[in-house]
Amino acid sequence: MKFIDVESLKRKDHYNYFKSLDSPHFNICANVDITNFYNYIKKNNLPFFVSVLYAATKAANSIKEFKLRIRGDKLIEHEFVNPSFTVMAKDEIFNFCEVDFLPEYKSFKSSALTEIEKVKNARTLNKDSNRDDLLYMTSIPWISFTSITHPISLSPADSIPRIAWGKYFNEGTTIKLPLSVQVHHALVDGVHVVHYFNNIQQILDNPENEL
Repeated sequence: MKFIDVESLKRKDHYNYFKSLDSPHFNICANVDITNFYNYIKKNNLPFFVSVLYAATKAANSIKEFKLRIRGDKLIEHEFVNPSFTVMAKDEIFNFCEVDFLPEYKSFKSSALTEIEKVKNARTLNKDSNRDDLLYMTSIPWISFTSITHPISLSPADSIPRIAWGKYFNEGTTIKLPLSVQVHHALVDGVHVVHYFNNIQQILDNPENEL
C-alpha cells in the first residue's frame, strides 16, 4: 500500500468534484462472452463460481484505478485487491467470505474453496472486516439481469468497487454472462471500466492460459 498525492493526479479536479457528491458511484452492466471459458472449465471439471471469481479479481488487479481507495482524507493505492464475496448458506441465507488473491489459479481455487466451506453453514453474518483492499463481489445465478445497484455507505466514503454476475444464457452459438461493475467516480471513469471489461474478456477468451 502507498499514499498518493492528490495534487499530482491528472484527474485532481475530477477526484475533488466527484468526492464531494452525495451519490458518487456509477454502474455499468454488459454481457461478456464465456463460450471458451465455460467449455474449458466443464472439460476440466473446474468450479464455475470460483473460476469466474478468479477472472474477475485478476482483471481488476490489472487496472490501477481499481486498486485506489479513499481512506478518510487520504488517497491510497493497494498493491493487490482481494475478493470479498457472498456465499449462499442454509435457508437461503448468505454470508460474506474473504479470500486473498493469489495470481496462480490452482492456489487461489484451493484457498477459495476452503474458505467457502468455513462460512457457508454459519448462521450469523460475517461482517467484521475493516479492510479496504477488497472487491465486493456477488453472483445472482438465478436471473440474467440487465441492471443492478448495490448498497453503499456514505459516511465514511465507501470507495470499494462492486462486481456482480448473473445467470449465463445462450445467444446463438455463444454463451453470455451478464456482468456488472459499480465504482466510485472520484477514482474510476467510464474508460477504466471499459478497460476492465476488455481485460476480463481477454481472460475468458483464453482460459487455457489463465486457469
